[in-house]
Amino acid sequence: LVEHPEDLALIASLGLVLLLFHLGVEFPLEQVIGGGRRLLLAAVCYIGLNVSAGLLFGLALGWGGAEALVIAGALGISSSAIATKLLIELRRLANAETPVILGIIVIEDLFLAFYLALLSPVLSDAASPLELAREIAVSFGFLALLLVVARYGARAVGRLIGSREDELLAVVAVGLVVFVAGLSEELGVSDAIGALMIGLVVSRTRYHERVERLVLPLRDVLAAVFFVSFGLAIDVADLGPVLVPALLAVCVTLATNVGAGVIAARLFGFNQRGAANIGLTILARGEFSLILVTLALAADLDNRLGPFVALYVLILAVLSPLLASQSRYLARVMPDAVLRSNWRYVREETTTTSCTHLDQVRITDTEQRACEECRRLGTDWVQLRLCVTCGHVGCCDDSPHRHARAHAADARHPIIQSAEPGEDWRYCLVDDTLVRAPLGRPRK
Repeated sequence: LVEHPEDLALIASLGLVLLLFHLGVEFPLEQVIGGGRRLLLAAVCYIGLNVSAGLLFGLALGWGGAEALVIAGALGISSSAIATKLLIELRRLANAETPVILGIIVIEDLFLAFYLALLSPVLSDAASPLELAREIAVSFGFLALLLVVARYGARAVGRLIGSREDELLAVVAVGLVVFVAGLSEELGVSDAIGALMIGLVVSRTRYHERVERLVLPLRDVLAAVFFVSFGLAIDVADLGPVLVPALLAVCVTLATNVGAGVIAARLFGFNQRGAANIGLTILARGEFSLILVTLALAADLDNRLGPFVALYVLILAVLSPLLASQSRYLARVMPDAVLRSNWRYVREETTTTSCTHLDQVRITDTEQRACEECRRLGTDWVQLRLCVTCGHVGCCDDSPHRHARAHAADARHPIIQSAEPGEDWRYCLVDDTLVRAPLGRPRK
């Protein structure tokens, strides 16, 4: 159908470059910085589990070391497009676990840049370990240079591409990304790295919203050609021999995703429903896996990689939405012990109203039987409330001075517990929700 297939390959390359450039432009760096250590730890655990399992699986297949590295990335990085679409379609944007899911996706995008910087020299077929080390140093040096430009040179880049005319802004922006991607390739670094990082630079300029809007239609058209071109390179007859490895890879990814979801839920104090939602929403693999295998095929690695990754991505693209929409069934069979052993979780409670501050529960009992602030003021109180973060005891909201709530606001300690004999319920004043009762006691 195509008289000159190299023309289609060129258009596909432009689609790949614009796909990664747009990803860099919309990269919310402030969200990563503001997510805190818990979000970073959750993302590191997710990436570490999936990439490590993918690497071990790739080595077990015995296709080669470079092939195992490609499989590790293909199995380790989820599809941000599918995950975001799932959150919208399943109406979970307001859920407590959704910021964690989005944060993991964003950090994965940043990890992709470093992974490509490592993968490109490995795929270059270096003649010696010294040459490989040199190429890795060049790759990471170029990456570091673009990070420095993003940090300190964004204003200069903004002046370079800035224009009041949308047409001129679009032309200059696309020209810039093609130039940097080409420069990356000339240096022996993947053009994908250059495109992603120059997108990150543009995201730091005041023109990033206009660039994102203008480049989006072009990205959609050319990226579609990239996916079609990849599909044309796969012979359907080659899918049969890799069916079993692809199914095994799906099982490995499902197990590691659920495990990572449990770890994230423990870090943020979510229940089983939150853990299941995290693990199954970001289960799908897509554009990043295809990008990695495209680079591998261009480097003449094992030709089984193409059909294997294509089938693996296709299965998960279908399976992930189905499993994510039925996450409540996984939550029902998930034992309490995998989250926190001394709590009974309400599995069917939606995490939209769940407390997200359970990590601040440190003190669960007190011998104090008076509100000291009320005693100093010479006033009475109705009931007492215990701050489970620091042990402060104050009067309840039915008391004249409401010292427990005042302390929670001043100290930013969100959860209170009843200090009345025979009562052990807890309430989060920030999330305005009743917190789960301890195991073995009735939930008030």
